[in-house]
Amino acid sequence: MADAGERILVVGPSWVGDMVMAQSLLMTLKTRHPGCTLGVVAPGWSLPILERMAEVDEALALEVGHGELGFAARRELARHLKGRFDRAIVLPRSWKSAMVPFLARIPKRRGFIGEQRLWLLNERRRLDKTLLDQTVKRFVSLGLPEEEAASGDFAIPRPRLAVDPDNLVELRLHHQLSSRPAIGMMPGAEYGPAKQWPLEHFHALAVQLVTKGYEVRVLGGPKDAPAGEVICAGLSHAHNLCGRTRLADAVDLLADCEQVVTNDSGLMHVASAVGTRVHAIYGSSSPEYTPPLTSNARIHYLALSCSPCFARDCPLGHTNCLKDISPERMLEAILPASPQVLTPAG
Repeated sequence: MADAGERILVVGPSWVGDMVMAQSLLMTLKTRHPGCTLGVVAPGWSLPILERMAEVDEALALEVGHGELGFAARRELARHLKGRFDRAIVLPRSWKSAMVPFLARIPKRRGFIGEQRLWLLNERRRLDKTLLDQTVKRFVSLGLPEEEAASGDFAIPRPRLAVDPDNLVELRLHHQLSSRPAIGMMPGAEYGPAKQWPLEHFHALAVQLVTKGYEVRVLGGPKDAPAGEVICAGLSHAHNLCGRTRLADAVDLLADCEQVVTNDSGLMHVASAVGTRVHAIYGSSSPEYTPPLTSNARIHYLALSCSPCFARDCPLGHTNCLKDISPERMLEAILPASPQVLTPAG
C-alpha cells in the first residue's frame, strides 16, 4: 500500500487509447492515496494528453522510437529520476519499459511478469487474462493491493480529459468551422484495415448528415489525410482536419462535437473522455476488451462467427464484419440522439 505523500512513477503505454485508459489508474491512485505525487514517463507525443489529466503532477518524455532499445535515452532519464520516487508502476509488459525504474534505483517496482524481466521488477504480478479481461482493468489492478487486484472485482473510474475553451474558439476561427451541430468522424486505426469501417460508408454517411444540416469534422493524423479527402469529397460543411491539428486540439474539437462515428481507435477513447456521444465500430477487435469508457456510447458490432479475429487484415478477405454495418444503420442511430436537426441552409 502507498502512503500519503508517497512519490509514484507510472511508466505509461505507447498508444493514444491506452494512454487515455491509463488515466483510470492515475485516478485510482489519487483517490486511494491522497497526497501522493504522480509522475508519468511517456512518449513525447503523449504529453499534450497528460497535460489534460488533473492527476498528473509531472510528465516526463522518453524520446525512443517504437521498438527501439534507446538505452542512452533511458539511462539519461533514469539519472534524472534517481532519488525522486518511492515506487514505480510499469504498465507495458516489455522488458525495455522496466529499465528506467530499475536504472533509477526506485525501491519498489511493480508490473506484470513478461519478457524475461524478473530481475527488473521486485513487485511482480501474474496476469490472469480471464479475470483481468480488459486493458483498463489490467492498468487499474496494478494500483491495488494484490489480493484485491486478483479478484478482478473493483471500481474502474472513467477517464475525464480537461477541455480548453479558449483553444476551441481559436480552432473554430482558424478552420472556419460553422455554427452547425458537428459530427466527428475518425476513419483511422493504427492497428490495421481489419479495424476500419469502409471509407465509402463514411462518405455516404457524411453526405446524409450534411444534407440534414450537420457539419462533419474528420479527425486523425497525417496518415489519415487521404481518407479524410475521400470522406469530404464534394461536400460543403465537411472538413478534413487530419494532420492539421495537434493532439490537444483534437481533444477540444471532439468535445465540441455533438456525436462521433469512430473505429476502435485512440481518438475513440479521447472522445469518450470528453463526454461526447460515441458510435464505436468494431470489426476484428472486441468491445469486451477495449470498450469506450463512457455511459454515452453505442456499440456497433455484428459479432459474426469469425469475430473477433484480432487480425490486422481480414483472414477471409471480405471484412464483412465492417462492410455489413451500413451507413443507413449508423444514420438511424445518430438522429434519435440529436437534440436538433437543422435545415440544409446555415
